[in-house]
Amino acid sequence: MVLAWLAVLLSQPLLAGPDGAELFSRHCVACHGEEGRGGVGVPLALPAFLESVDDRFLTVTIREGRPGRVMPSFRTLSDAQIQAIVSYIRSWTDRPTPTFDPAPIQGDAQRGARLFASHCAGCHGPEGRGGHGTGVTFSRPRDLPIIAPALRNRGFLAAASDRLIRATLVRGREGTPMVPATSLGLDDRDIDDIVAYIRSLESTLHDERRRLQEKHDAEPTVLMEESSYTLEETVENVKQAIVGKNYRVVRVQRLEEGLVPEDQVNPRQVVVYFCNFNQLNQALAIDPRVGLFLPCRITVVEEKGVVRVYSTNPGRMAHFFNNDELKELCEEMSRTYEEILEEATL
Repeated sequence: MVLAWLAVLLSQPLLAGPDGAELFSRHCVACHGEEGRGGVGVPLALPAFLESVDDRFLTVTIREGRPGRVMPSFRTLSDAQIQAIVSYIRSWTDRPTPTFDPAPIQGDAQRGARLFASHCAGCHGPEGRGGHGTGVTFSRPRDLPIIAPALRNRGFLAAASDRLIRATLVRGREGTPMVPATSLGLDDRDIDDIVAYIRSLESTLHDERRRLQEKHDAEPTVLMEESSYTLEETVENVKQAIVGKNYRVVRVQRLEEGLVPEDQVNPRQVVVYFCNFNQLNQALAIDPRVGLFLPCRITVVEEKGVVRVYSTNPGRMAHFFNNDELKELCEEMSRTYEEILEEATL
């Protein structure tokens, strides 16, 4: 009997593990492109990239993402699924997978900060906050063909060991603007000091995150003003205020239009869509996620005889982007919303 059951078991196909290609297609292709050729996300199939990062870097990056940047975390994936994705990414090269000693590198972080400002900040941004825009094929203007990643990011710092960072500095990354540090006249001591500076950024992230969270919590989610005019008058006031701010009214429609049957649409809820296309292009070039709340919109609602004007508050949303340039644009947009609401309801 035992032999019979053993024969049955041996005759069954082994359970297949996770399919890395299928998982990559489902979770990664939208940003990183087919076979990792790049898109909104960086090109993972770049030989110089695959030859300079270890499997731990890929694994932690998939698990943790890049908080505040375009790369999300995939914490719902199992270890086996992440390993399958990593193995699939590795299949794009026949070069051996690099390994790095986990021991930290000793250096002068203060001196490294000065060297970073002179040689690295032009691409990676002040204090390693990241380059402008994202990806390689997003159809908006950018300063460089591949956008330098944010180094002052807890996801990157968790994934990249000191030795990995050092190896990248030494070798550069062919196919990108990242050149070998020696071609910039930097010696071993300089490189170690830059690595020490990049690692030191980790200690400032917690306090900064707390301050940003406090500022975020203090911001209202929605901006609102009560109007003394009728709904129709208020809508016209909103349109005039929008034009006065150098925006174009795109369309005016009832809020529920297309969401519920026509005979159930509330005619006393109206949304005004508007846009400044130069500002739209500027925002999308900085970070395409800003499209989540573009084009701009203001909603006018009459309820129980009271007319109120609402808009989302981009200043509160800015907290999620971890992008100083985009934060400034969001805060500017919040001020514009406030001015439009005030002018429309005076």
